[in-house]
Amino acid sequence: MNDILLLKLGEVVLKGLNRKGFEQKLVANVRRRLLPIGNFRVYCMQSTIYVEAQEDSADMDAAFEAVQQVFGVVKVSRAAPCEKDKDAIAKKAIEYLREDMLRAKSFKVESKRSDKSFPLSSIQLSQYVGGELAEAYPGCAVDVHEPELVVNLEVRDLAAYVHAAPVDGAGGMPVGSNGVAVTLLSGGIDSPVSTYMIARRGVRLIPVHFFSFPYTSEQAKEKVIELTRLLTAWCGRMDLEVVPFTHIQEEIRDKCPEEYFTLIMRRFMMRIAERIALDVGAKAIVTGENLGQVASQTMEAMASTQAVLHMPVLQPLVGMDKEEIVRLSRKIGTFDTSILPYEDCCTVFTPRHPRTRPTVAEVEKAEAALDVDALVEEALRGVERIPVRNE
Repeated sequence: MNDILLLKLGEVVLKGLNRKGFEQKLVANVRRRLLPIGNFRVYCMQSTIYVEAQEDSADMDAAFEAVQQVFGVVKVSRAAPCEKDKDAIAKKAIEYLREDMLRAKSFKVESKRSDKSFPLSSIQLSQYVGGELAEAYPGCAVDVHEPELVVNLEVRDLAAYVHAAPVDGAGGMPVGSNGVAVTLLSGGIDSPVSTYMIARRGVRLIPVHFFSFPYTSEQAKEKVIELTRLLTAWCGRMDLEVVPFTHIQEEIRDKCPEEYFTLIMRRFMMRIAERIALDVGAKAIVTGENLGQVASQTMEAMASTQAVLHMPVLQPLVGMDKEEIVRLSRKIGTFDTSILPYEDCCTVFTPRHPRTRPTVAEVEKAEAALDVDALVEEALRGVERIPVRNE
């Protein structure tokens, strides 16, 4: 028999009467993630998702890597199934874990028996298979306290399974299980990380990018498309909404006090993001703001920009330091793209002395010279939607 992937569920198992819906969403996400890789059978039993290749051309190595990036999965094991018989299990362990046993200097066996009709207890099965392995591989000593290798045996409803230590999955909740949000995606380090963190809580995301050509280049736009593509490995397929922002920024430059440029710009971003959110059925806006990191991210500044909204703003990075954010950026694979030297619209017309502790009334007065509604409508008419897929 070919080997199989066992995906262990995390928070989903704590759900009550609606648990089935979360499991179904997770199974659907795993199937979608594996679709470009090959033909796999994916099903859920006993708080575990099973992935079985249905044809020889299916790439099990690629599947093993891919499912580690599916939110809702906490552990992934590549296992060999066999008959629910102690001798069959021992024989399979000896064959399947040959390279691991030859490489390790010590081992122990851990067994889980969800099929209570199996005649041996978990301890008895571990002792029996451990003895057979010790005899087959005399160079690998038994060490039940600090073994180099842990041999895992699982006796389940359909079969028994043998595998070495599982690897970590992405954790979190299945994408799509906690609604939809719009995420503001710049070309920097922070916003891809905030997008990842909210997707990890089960939210399907619509990325929105504000593009100020010719002040920002086509390369800057391509950079954001690439960041979106990298995020699809974690977040699933997304439609990037590119908002033309040049005219709005020029109007702010020409008609508003310089110290309020950034604050007024961000208020426009929030208004436009909310309109897009309403159009797609999203219930929140995600930003990469980090308290105190720049002048527009003081408590007063964030209050003034969010005052135009009627839906919640999710700020997963607000209490993190830059090193933590960079570390996460490297982990999810966006860092090298984020640091490419193509500037986004936030660097256009940056004030020399930005207002850091404004009141809402002050900012409203500063933007009063603008036809806000007309500028928002103009920008929305020019939105370009770019489907981005992880295939």
